[in-house]
Amino acid sequence: MSAATLEVPPAHAGRRTRPFAWVQQSLTLAWRNIVRIRQNPEALADVTFQPIIFLVLFVFVFGGAISQGGDWHQYLPYLLPGLLVQTVVFSTMGTGVALNDDFAKGVFDRFRSLPIARIAPLIGAVLGDAVRYALSIVILMVSGFVLGFRFENGVANGLLAMLIVLLFALSMCWIWVWLGLTLKTAQGVQGIAFLVMFPLTFGSNIFVPTDTLPGFLQSFVHISPITYLVDTERALMGGGDLQKPLLITLAWMVGLVAVFAPLAIRAYRRRT
Repeated sequence: MSAATLEVPPAHAGRRTRPFAWVQQSLTLAWRNIVRIRQNPEALADVTFQPIIFLVLFVFVFGGAISQGGDWHQYLPYLLPGLLVQTVVFSTMGTGVALNDDFAKGVFDRFRSLPIARIAPLIGAVLGDAVRYALSIVILMVSGFVLGFRFENGVANGLLAMLIVLLFALSMCWIWVWLGLTLKTAQGVQGIAFLVMFPLTFGSNIFVPTDTLPGFLQSFVHISPITYLVDTERALMGGGDLQKPLLITLAWMVGLVAVFAPLAIRAYRRRT
């Protein structure tokens, strides 16, 4: 028997037979991440219970002190759009933590042995987490409606506001994807994420107007992407100036993807 007869094609020989096969493979792996939630439902605690707890906490504990006349009903329309941003921004951290954990457990080593596109597991992980972001948005908005919140600027603009915050989350998650692929432990990713997100969210106009903050903090708030995203959400849900905050928010989204997506993909290729 000739040597040619004994040749075995490599495991990934069929990986590039279809130009856009990676799209289907990424969606399949995204579905895997969604189905896996049924085996580990407590993983959704941060996007199910946390939004409700934060809403009740800030509305009823701080609403009477912050709002004029001590009426929390007046504080709710101001708070909810900002709290929506905070909830989704915090949810993005889970993407990097989960990726780091999967690499530590050897999940991506098994993916590497399959005849799939190299990038498909990474894209699938990001798309799968988009469902988590969407779930946190829905839960928070339903809770707000129960308390009496309404879209004062129309339902269409309200839905657009939710779409924009979802797209911002998908842009921001590339930071944590990069860190998840770079740092050694999931705890390290989580620790750095909190160090970044707490100043960004609490040092912003989410809870109080910017002009009530100290001067040095106002300077930080005015350059923070969270500020402009919150202003965009408030303008779409309740009315007001939309053009400037929306354009700056879109610019931040493009910038986050342009900077951190290539860094994340480069780190992913080094590890796979």
